[in-house]
This record gives sequence, C-alpha cells and structure tokens, in this order.
Amino acid sequence: MSFIDLEALQTASIAYDPYDHVIVPQFLKLDGVAHIDADYPVIDSPGSHPLSTLAPGLAFAALMEELQGKEVQQAFSKKFGIDLSPYPTTVTVRGQCQEKDGAIHTDTPSKIVTVLIYMNTGRLANEGGRLRLLRSATDLSDYATEIPPIAGTMLAFRRSDRSFHGHETFIGKRRVIQMNWVTSEMVVRRELRRHRLSAWAKSLLYAVTGKF
Repeated sequence: MSFIDLEALQTASIAYDPYDHVIVPQFLKLDGVAHIDADYPVIDSPGSHPLSTLAPGLAFAALMEELQGKEVQQAFSKKFGIDLSPYPTTVTVRGQCQEKDGAIHTDTPSKIVTVLIYMNTGRLANEGGRLRLLRSATDLSDYATEIPPIAGTMLAFRRSDRSFHGHETFIGKRRVIQMNWVTSEMVVRRELRRHRLSAWAKSLLYAVTGKF
C-alpha cells in the first residue's frame, strides 16, 4: 500500500516568500492516515527521536520506507531543482512539544532540504504550535504563512541562511515527522549520536525530577 500522494506533491506550486517552500495539505492519502496514526510510535518525552530508536507499527514503518525511497527523492529533487540523489537522509520523530520548542532558527547548514509531516488528529490538529515561515530572525509575528499541524499535511523547504521559522509556545502532544537531506554520512552519524544523547538525558531528568 502506498501512503504518499506523489501526484499531490508534483502538482503543488512552490512558493518563494519568504524562501523556497512547498505545502501539501494531503501529502498522505486519506485512507492511510488512520493506519499511520494507530501505528505512530509511543513518545512520552519531548525532543526529536531518531527513527532507529523507536518501535513503530507496521503502517508507520512502511511510510518511513516509502518516504526514503527513490520516487519521493526524485519528486523533491524536481520540485526544488536540486539533485538530491547523492545525499543521505536523516529521519526524526516527535511526540511532545515543550515550552522551549519553537524558538526562531534556520536549521543547521548541514541540512539541504527539510521535510515536515504532521500527524495530529481531532482537537490536537487545531491547537497551538503552528509553524510560521518568517521574514526575519527577530519577529515571530512577521510571517508569510502558518502551517496547521493536521494529520497528512506536509511542509518542505530549502534550507538557507534566511530560512527562519518558529512557532508560539505550545506544551503538550504534538506529532511530527522530520526528514532531512544532509550533506554527508558523517552528519547522519553525528545527528544520531546527538539525538540519542539528548533523549537519554531527558529520560534521566524525568526519572529524577518528574519533569522534562
């Protein structure tokens, strides 16, 4: 079963304000969203968790395999006018949002294209924490667009020194999958170590204090 609507991506228009990006409201096919939602890995702590450290169900695992496949890579290459085939990918998954999340940033220079897929259903899809694509590094209210975190919605953007984004403070459940094409395998290994260490530290802090 295919979960990704490649045609929706291929026909979506790329936008250039405030930087190159594309939003696809139904990037995931509607008949597959419920299966992916049911098989989403249980994540009780904030932060980005490497896919390799999680235990998702079959539908979620199938989506991850499809997302990192050649057809998807070719579609994003064509959309952004970049040959992404030489570059490896990293995938992280979030389940919780904490107070410090959402600070304005551009993503690290080792990232080439960032893809975010939201997986929030019901009331969670309409609550806060909506990502904004910003025109500056200082003003969260000066944004070109705001992305609702509704299940199946996808945002992708080309990373640059002005790809500022962030969101207002939100604390609570917030499901989002992030995939990045990055500059080298060294970056993949470094990011995996960093996220594993961060997840371990947060789990230890919660065990000792009861807070993240």
